[in-house]
Amino acid sequence: MLYNKSMRIIEFKIKSDDDNRQIRDYLRDFGVSSSLLTKLKQTENGITVNGEFKRTIDFLHTGDILKIKITEKGHMPTPSDIPLNIIYEDDDIIVVDKPPFMPVHESRNHRGDTLSNAVSNHIDKDTAFRAVFRLDRDTSGLVLIAKNELAASKLAGKINKDYYAVINGILKGNGTIDAPIKRVGESIIKRCVADDGERAVTHYEVVKNNNKYSLLKINLETGRTHQIRVHFSNIGFPLVGDTLYGDVTEVANRQLLHCKDIYFEHPITNKKMHLSCAFPDDFKGMI
Repeated sequence: MLYNKSMRIIEFKIKSDDDNRQIRDYLRDFGVSSSLLTKLKQTENGITVNGEFKRTIDFLHTGDILKIKITEKGHMPTPSDIPLNIIYEDDDIIVVDKPPFMPVHESRNHRGDTLSNAVSNHIDKDTAFRAVFRLDRDTSGLVLIAKNELAASKLAGKINKDYYAVINGILKGNGTIDAPIKRVGESIIKRCVADDGERAVTHYEVVKNNNKYSLLKINLETGRTHQIRVHFSNIGFPLVGDTLYGDVTEVANRQLLHCKDIYFEHPITNKKMHLSCAFPDDFKGMI
């Protein structure tokens, strides 16, 4: 397998189970989208078998070496020399532990100070910034970025995440919050629980209590904007430091929400992956 700034070459050795299959069927089953398949056909030597150019309608045979060449096109945000806490990296993905107060994407109010700027500086290649999922600016923890179109499409919606949150109050045991969420009026930010909202399901397990707060492990069945924050505020246990859905507090200067563990199948090797990061200091000081 080869890798440089402008392309990703992925190699497959054809097994007997795939003998006499058309290339397009083999690649589609692997997860190559129809749009990427079209790009491969339009790329010089985008698809080769045993070193020879092939069409997608050609057939594969046991022992063949099939290679696809994914050329990278796109524009990364302006690189910024911002330190990255890299948990894992290979030719297809990079997983970083995002600190609180760092936005994932650039916006009108954030130019040059985002995770995308830091990743652009680190990767230094002509491609798009493809965060497979995002975290709010003040939420800390793991973010997975795909380095090419194939990895991004195969991982979309297939990352399982363990979030941890510190909430106000003493909660016991475990449970599920199943309450629909919608936008509040004309606000572009705030959400609320409402009967006419979109279905939202949050599963939680109490990990630890002290005399004022509880540490929860949280898994999302759905992925609505601010889902964790809205759900726990709605049942009377807002996240510590969440001034949008809770109260102003002096004990934390951001909502204490952290994506600590992610689980997924590697988009190219199909290896089962589990990556983890430490709790940030403000979590450690609360529970």
